Amino acid sequence: MIEEPGDDAEPRSAHARLRHALKAARDGAGLSQAELGALVGYTRQYVSLAEREGHNLPSHELVAAIDQALGSGGTLVRLRDAARQEQLRGRNRSSSTARPPMPNTVEELLMSAAGESSEFLAWAESTNVGDLTIEQMHDEIRRIAHSYLKVPTLPLFARAKGLRNRAFTILGGHQDPRHTRELYAAAGWSLTILAWISVDLGRADAARDHARAAWMCAERADHNPLRAWVRATQHTAAFWQADYDTAAGYATDGLNYVGTGTAELFLHSARALDLARAGDTQAAETALHQAQRVADTAVRAQDELAGPLTCTVDRAGSLWSDTELALGRADNALSLADRAVAQFEAAPEEQRNFGSERMTRLQQVKAHLALGDLRSAEDALVPVLDTPSTQRVRPLVHRVTEVGTLAAQAGGTSDPAIRRIRAAVTDFRNDTVVRELTA
Repeated sequence: MIEEPGDDAEPRSAHARLRHALKAARDGAGLSQAELGALVGYTRQYVSLAEREGHNLPSHELVAAIDQALGSGGTLVRLRDAARQEQLRGRNRSSSTARPPMPNTVEELLMSAAGESSEFLAWAESTNVGDLTIEQMHDEIRRIAHSYLKVPTLPLFARAKGLRNRAFTILGGHQDPRHTRELYAAAGWSLTILAWISVDLGRADAARDHARAAWMCAERADHNPLRAWVRATQHTAAFWQADYDTAAGYATDGLNYVGTGTAELFLHSARALDLARAGDTQAAETALHQAQRVADTAVRAQDELAGPLTCTVDRAGSLWSDTELALGRADNALSLADRAVAQFEAAPEEQRNFGSERMTRLQQVKAHLALGDLRSAEDALVPVLDTPSTQRVRPLVHRVTEVGTLAAQAGGTSDPAIRRIRAAVTDFRNDTVVRELTA
């Protein structure tokens, strides 16, 4: 158990007592900074900065995680709260200091002005956020993106919303301009994820609100990768409302902001599908060829997010297959879908985009139905039917419903395979993530 310093302890600031207690707790557990970081899910640098003299106050989340991991019984959290209160009292005292009397001499005037400049410097150097908090927020964004469609959807939405709210709260305070840009970026990424999940939950109107706010954050952060993926998200919201011209416009504008990373591959591929759905065959074919050329050189950026905010060649292949179906070329669509599914299956488990993989398998089903191969269509549908209900998002349900419609058109109700497909589609639609919203 950690003992808080008593009255006879050497007088120190609450922040200094917290640093001392953090190091003492770690030493008492026989852990290095790297080992403690691994135990609580943070980097060694986080722990080092938390213990370092003169550094900003470590985040409540980090201190609480260490407190719990080391069994400190809330002592570290209490010390952190005391340090925060001390910090706030210091700011309140400085802000409530009475205005000094008007100086009577030139010397007093000069020294008064110098004092005011010093006070401004102290205020400008103070901040309500530090490198630890910024790094932690971006790490959380990466974890959320990586978990997308691998864990239940609504809890992930809540995590993204909490992160967004935290960024908004901190932005209401005072921070270094560099930190302000990073906070806007963090808020923008969390808003983009909220928009994407809103589309998945069937609320494209809510997605548009999140995306508009995300665009503002991208502008404030002057962050081109965020701009590109916000436009990709706006494309997606418009696409699932069957507004293909608007979707294509967002995809086209997003291409103005691509650089490193895979946003360019997604936007070219999405634009091809938009144009095909809008009936512009020639433009769709041109866009499709351009997307396939981009795929030859597309490389994921080192800091690029996962899930919906990156585009692998297999994910692009799903969009290409859908484009070929929209152009009436089922053979090409099946070939592209088969290749993309093989690439999904060959990827390491932690890197697989299961949402895109399921959509690609449905391209296989639809292509088989268009070609009259009912048995292959039924076989390709089986892995999609195994999707957990908490991950049966609205676009997936929409595509599965299309399969049921195509199956009816392909063979009526007399063929046993058609009856099985239609029954499976009905069961699938009756147990989806949307039920969580009304339970």
